Formats: sequence, structure tokens, C-alpha cells
Amino acid sequence: MVKICCIGAGYVGGPTMAVIALKCPDIEVAVVDISVSRITAWNSDQLPIYEPGLDDVVKQCRGRNLFFSTDVEKHVKEADIVFVSVNTPTKTRGLGAGKAADLTYWESAARMIADVSKSDKIVVEKSTVPVKTAEAIEKILTHNSKGIKFQILSNPEFLAEGTAIQDLFNPDRVLIGGRETPEGEKAIQALKDVYAHWVSEDRILTTNLWSAELSKLAANAFLAQRISSVNAMSALCEATGANITEVSYAVGKDTRIGPKFLNASVGFGGSCFQKDILNLVYICECNGLPEVAEYWKQVIKINDYQKNRFVNRVVSSMFNTVSNKKIAILGFAFKKDTGDTRETPAIDVCKGLLGDKARLSIYDPQVTEDQIQRDLVMNKFDWDHPLHLQPMSPTTVKQVGVVWDAYEATKDAHGVCVLTEWDEFKTLDYQRIYDNMQKPAFIFDGRNVVDAEKLREIGFIVYSIGKPLDAWLKDMPAVA
Repeated sequence: MVKICCIGAGYVGGPTMAVIALKCPDIEVAVVDISVSRITAWNSDQLPIYEPGLDDVVKQCRGRNLFFSTDVEKHVKEADIVFVSVNTPTKTRGLGAGKAADLTYWESAARMIADVSKSDKIVVEKSTVPVKTAEAIEKILTHNSKGIKFQILSNPEFLAEGTAIQDLFNPDRVLIGGRETPEGEKAIQALKDVYAHWVSEDRILTTNLWSAELSKLAANAFLAQRISSVNAMSALCEATGANITEVSYAVGKDTRIGPKFLNASVGFGGSCFQKDILNLVYICECNGLPEVAEYWKQVIKINDYQKNRFVNRVVSSMFNTVSNKKIAILGFAFKKDTGDTRETPAIDVCKGLLGDKARLSIYDPQVTEDQIQRDLVMNKFDWDHPLHLQPMSPTTVKQVGVVWDAYEATKDAHGVCVLTEWDEFKTLDYQRIYDNMQKPAFIFDGRNVVDAEKLREIGFIVYSIGKPLDAWLKDMPAVA
């Protein structure tokens, strides 16, 4: 029986291994992590991450050929294939701070694999890593190998949160990069055989190691670039009276461009986009390509600009101050159908409003109060470091209340900001919300999910990103 072990039980490791276990009943899969609380959660009815369909997959396999354990060394020692899915946070100090990936956790995982291995192994990079990481890992493994042979493969994940299980069941492509040697080819084939249980051969792509590593960064950079492009256009739409929804629909009809990732919003979030682009920027700078680095930096600059622009619009519309005004925040996760708040634009919007002394009432169907408070006091990039390095019990931000109901959040509010596109926000009783708000009542739709015309009929003053502005908003121009 082939044995697979995955080091790291997070958003990538957990779901990926659960699907491999489901689709390959003849393979034993162990997911290991040093975090006792995380492994306990994986073994309970309350999984540590929310992802539609995940619960069902885990329950079908857990205890049969899928195991979650804190006994890292035992499972690594027994495995034929070891996936490494540990954090690669952005460095916060030292060389490359604020851009380069911190490979501390990767390096210690590699040293541990070399230390405990008694048989040849295939080691698979599953975390997003800077190009050429495999080379560093290879050096650590070979210099500490005691005669055991290791093959390194790069097998980046292309999951989207909220649809991860669907993406795993039916991937656009599975990418496997390895050494162009007989041993490398053999290792690639071994991993191909795992995926071939459910993925057709034409969707399993094989490349050299560096192409696979760079393809992941490139894919995220291209996706983020599309969002920044449409968001840059949304600012122009507001200035000219054009409608971003109509513009992006027309642009997306061009088959060379396509319609996906052309929705204007308050900005992109998630654990990968910003981190991967910063990483790309750093790699370009290190390789003497400052113009290329500058190009990709601009994608992040536009994203920051969009969040600032949104905050400025809120403040300027409400007589240039939100001091001591109650603002309802609907949605805190970075996108719908996930409880993930990593790099969510809601953090910067909330911090911007708090900077002007607003009182916030926040509602998100999947995010806990503890998580929201933690996010609002955490320094940039700290979220990606292990929990024991983060503030454990966050100092509560006094101006922030977290409630479990949209109507409670909006009661007596001066304004409402929609920051996540949860479906339920489309069907709320906005007449009831209007009746219970201070007047004039403002709605700032950062996701273009509400029906602006209907809300205007009720009496709201509505701002939708990239849409023609209310007369009111034109009279109160935002200072960017």
C-alpha cells in the first residue's frame, strides 16, 4: 500500500489530502501538524476550516485511509511520498523584509524529513514557494541524507477558496514539475499515478521544476492583475458616468479576454495574491529586472488605492466625518463561502474608518468575533506566522462590536458598507433596514451586490463601485 504523508493541516493540506484519500482508497493518507488544536479539530465534528463539501469528504474517509495526527516523525518515516504544505510567510525583518518569502518552516521540515527517513522518498512542494526553492530543499536533503535518495517535485495548488473541493474533484490542470533525469521522471510518474485515479491524462501537465514553481506565482499574479485592471477602470467609470458592469461585460465578451475575474470590488484579498506578487517582485529584483518588478508592484498599488478610495468615499459622503457615527460592516471574509479573513480588504477599510473615529458594528456569517478583533490589531503579514507568534488574546478595539445578524448591525447606523458578496446580502429586507437607520441613510456597496435603483426608491443614498454616482455623491467629491 502506498503511503502519503502531508506536513501541514491548513487550507491546502487538509482538503487536498481528504480528496486524495477519497479518490484513492488503496492509498493511506496521513495529515500531520504540530498544532494540537488544529489536529483535534480535524478529528472532530467541527473542522478547523469552512469549505463547502469538505465535511462530507472527511467523514467518508477519516479512520479508514485518512488520518490526522500530531505524530509528525512517525508518519514521515513511514511515507513513500511526503507533501510539504507549511507556511511560507512574507519576511517581516532582515533581507527582503516585506517582500521575500520566509522559508524557515520549509527548511525545518526538510531537515526533519532527512533526519527521520530510513527509506527513499519523494518530497513534494505543495506550499506556494519562490522559484528555485526546490534547489535549496534538495541541498538540505542530500547533505543530510545518510545514503537515502530523495526526489523533489513541485506540485503547486490552484484552489480557490469557497470552491476548493470542486476544484480538487475537477481541476483545470494538475501541474507536476521535476528533475529531467531518469530518477526525476520516475518520481513524476509516481505522483501522476496518484492523480490519474480521477484526473484525465491530458489535464496532468509535467514541466521542469522551475517552470512549475514559477507557474503558480505567475497564475496568481495574472489573476490579481485582472482585478486591479478592472478596479482601475471602475475609478474612471465613476469620474465619467460610465457603468463598470457594462464595461466589463463588453470587454469580457472578447474571447481573448473572457469574462472571469472582471468584477469591480473594494479590492482583492486572500492568502496568496499579495504575498505571491511581492515574492515575484523580490525575485525580479534579485535577478536584475527592476522594470519587471515595478510592473508587478503596480498591481498591489492599485489594490491599496481602491481600498483607500472606498474609505475616502464613505467619509466624504457623510459630511466629511464619520467620527462617533455607527457604520455597519456587512461581511468581513475576503470572499463569500469561506471564513478566511487573510488579507481581506475589510481589514483596511475598517482600520481606515476607525482612524476617523467611526463606531463599527460588524456582521459576517462565518467569521468569529475573536478573529475579527485579532485581525484589526495585528501587524501586516503577522497573520501568516504560527499562532504562538500572534497576539493570543487580542486587545479589544473598543469602537468595534461584532453581531450575529445583519439587522442588529444596521440598527441606528448612519451608513452600511457591504464588503463581502455573501448571497444573503442580496435578499435582506432593506426597507426594514432603512426604517431603523439614522437619516440620511447611506449604503456603500463594495461588491456591487445590491440593487441600487430599488434602494434609492426606498430612500437610501447609494454608492456602488464603478457605477454612475448619485447627485448627492457628486456634490461631495471624494478626495483620493
